[in-house]
Amino acid sequence: MFKEFKEFITGGNVIEFAVAVIMAGAIGAVVKGFVSNIVMPVVGMFTGGGSLADLKYVLSEATVDAAGKVTTPMNAITYGAWIDTIINLIIIGFVMFMIVKAYNKSKKKEAEAAPAAPAGPTQEDLLAEIRDLLAKK
Repeated sequence: MFKEFKEFITGGNVIEFAVAVIMAGAIGAVVKGFVSNIVMPVVGMFTGGGSLADLKYVLSEATVDAAGKVTTPMNAITYGAWIDTIINLIIIGFVMFMIVKAYNKSKKKEAEAAPAAPAGPTQEDLLAEIRDLLAKK
């Protein structure tokens, strides 16, 4: 069982998959930073100057006691954060699409560059050759 596990874990597909997961996480972090720090402030400028992620619909306000301590937190639907997540998804999807497209294009060039094996004689050519050899005898 240990030998099978060793073969499985050291196999090319598992390692390639692990690298892909790590790269996807890194790309996701970069895109999330790009969206949160660059795109969303520009979008927020057009929505009234605030951050789009701060947009929310308050269902119930927070209650505060006489000492100023929050006894019940605010209950709100944070639709701005959801919009931020949707924009992240679209951009990450586009980046991954471009990576896969470039990868497929490079694989296609490799396949085209590989020379085709020389074609051998067809079955008809071989039969004609046998016929000619028998005719000479």
